[in-house]
Amino acid sequence: MMPFHFSVSMTTRAPRPGEVDGIDYSFVDRARFLRARAAGELVEWAEYGGNLYGTPVAEVAGPRRRGEDVLLDVEMVGARNIKAAYPEAIMIFVAPPSLEDLERRLRRRGDTSDADIARRLGVARDQIAVAETLFEHRVVNDDLNAAVRRVAGILGIVPDPR
Repeated sequence: MMPFHFSVSMTTRAPRPGEVDGIDYSFVDRARFLRARAAGELVEWAEYGGNLYGTPVAEVAGPRRRGEDVLLDVEMVGARNIKAAYPEAIMIFVAPPSLEDLERRLRRRGDTSDADIARRLGVARDQIAVAETLFEHRVVNDDLNAAVRRVAGILGIVPDPR
């Protein structure tokens, strides 16, 4: 069992092969997402690649009431909103080893068009450039197991392997 709650984001994008609704994301249509946003049911939200993504309030408030820490996977707009709402949040930027490596990973997935890859690389370039102003920690994901250990160390789940 994890010593924290991993928040399940809401998104309007279609599930990828193997993704499970309610586990990987809460997959909803645009109308449902916009209703949730209008009703104040999202802690943060952003549009990325033509799809909407957001963190439901219930994914943060409920676990926090139970004394659990909450782990969120958000992009930069979401990160800014989370930091504004929860100044005590520990912000960790997980970076690719390089943009070339990120491009290789995206191509290997086989579900991303050349135009989407180009767009995502541009977004990643911008994110990397501003990450130091928003995040207290930066972890390079050049080896998944090492990156997980590093994040766990920052969060105090295991001794920091630095």
